[in-house]
Amino acid sequence: MDVFDYIIIGAGSAGCVLADRLSESGRCSVLLLEAGGEDRNPWIHVPLGYGKLFVDPSVNWLYKTEPQPEMDGRVIGQPRGKVLGGSSSINGLVYIRGQREDFDGWAQRGNIGWSYDDVLPYFIRAEDQARGPDDYHGVGGPQAVSDQTEPHPLCDAFIEAAQQAGHPYNEDFNGARQEGAGYYQTTSRRGLRASTAVSYLRRARKRENLHVQTRAHATRIVFDGKRACGVEWMRDGVRETALARGEVLLASGAIGSPQLLQLSGVGPGALLNEHGVEIVCDQPNVGEHLEDHVQVRTVMRCTKDITFNDDMRNPLRAAWAGARWALLRKGPLTVSAGYAGGFFKTDERLASPDIQVHFINFSTTKMGDKLHDFSGFTASSCQLRPESRGHVRIKSADPFAPPEIDPRYFTAEADRVANVEGVRLLREILRQPALAPFIAEILEPSPELESDDQLLDYCRANGSTLYHPSCTARMGPEGDAQAVVDPRLRVRGVEGLRVVDASVTPGLISGNTNAAIIMIAEKASDLIREDAAAR
Repeated sequence: MDVFDYIIIGAGSAGCVLADRLSESGRCSVLLLEAGGEDRNPWIHVPLGYGKLFVDPSVNWLYKTEPQPEMDGRVIGQPRGKVLGGSSSINGLVYIRGQREDFDGWAQRGNIGWSYDDVLPYFIRAEDQARGPDDYHGVGGPQAVSDQTEPHPLCDAFIEAAQQAGHPYNEDFNGARQEGAGYYQTTSRRGLRASTAVSYLRRARKRENLHVQTRAHATRIVFDGKRACGVEWMRDGVRETALARGEVLLASGAIGSPQLLQLSGVGPGALLNEHGVEIVCDQPNVGEHLEDHVQVRTVMRCTKDITFNDDMRNPLRAAWAGARWALLRKGPLTVSAGYAGGFFKTDERLASPDIQVHFINFSTTKMGDKLHDFSGFTASSCQLRPESRGHVRIKSADPFAPPEIDPRYFTAEADRVANVEGVRLLREILRQPALAPFIAEILEPSPELESDDQLLDYCRANGSTLYHPSCTARMGPEGDAQAVVDPRLRVRGVEGLRVVDASVTPGLISGNTNAAIIMIAEKASDLIREDAAAR
């Protein structure tokens, strides 16, 4: 049985960072386990390839929620990466850190060391910013952050329309302020996706002290009394186990991490008893407090054949788009899931934006579906700080069975109101003169839907996840009854075990979550090394 200083479960956005940082000194042996395979699928590395990866079981867990009563009883897909790089290998590449107020709020809840001023150095350390360094950005870090490869007339018109509607222009959503409209930056380099498997793990795999095991489905964390001492996994039908001298680091995401904790005996006692799991630590909040963003799409028919729909309908244009990417690393295939967009306030009295908009130059019914057979483009509105809370719970003791995922979307009245207001705010931007030459008609939601009740019905029938599940193993100080981990990310009630991923966030990030997860792992690597030096 092999023994390592650290065993990391999950080679996603956080796990790849941990593997790189903890192995870089050469003094520690590190085992990285990933249930998926190598990131060899070519669509992973083509930025626009995310559209194909969202429904590909070879790289995607393809989770589904429980039927959502407040969303017409619909089951909502929950794609999560099952490949080296995790969700950073299949996501929409949008690079957003969140708001200063998010992290200051964490610190105000007692999570010392997690204020914006505390975490900014880790965002900077991670970055290789194409625009160069300044007070908010860094160069020379592992994670590439780039501008869109070229502008687009629809995006330019949206940004101008937002200003006509009274919103400011914002060149950098990750700088001094988040509010305003502009182009999104992406986790890419020279027209190629820069997942954490590429940015962090690729260089780390050259080290002899790092061992990477793919197709290794973790089945349980092994405990010696209350101390995590190893990990058990299945690979090609064979059960394997390794021991950890130092710590077990759980980085399987907001769905996978609470599931494995519960399967290993750390979770709500009644739930574990129900499924015959031996209790190591009765921890009632493991898997609770699930938060996620909901997006509501607006679809427009374009007056001009300048959309990606048009490119793909025309064989010559499709071939040209492919050639431009292959030869120049430019064009439609380099576009992220938000080409342009912005952060806006539905009420000027708010301290910070409460709505995010993603604007894209194509249209489809939902991510992973075929493009519409007409010239179309899409904008979606998203409430940044939802109040609905759900859970992730095992359905059985079978580690291969998906857990019960119930975000309980729209169960909070504030969320229903905010999503309606988000649609209204987006409509106001779309009505501005700058976009008039491009919009033949707004197809969804129909302009005939005007009342709050009508728009809420549309949100219920068409709203979907923005793929940001979080908060299922919340961080909190001593005395926080809802906390699963402490501010050093150590699981309460046991020893030798930390969680490092979106699970630990005390509140959902105001925006896309991948950048913040990378930051969390960067900071966690320092906490782990500090605690090891003190032992």
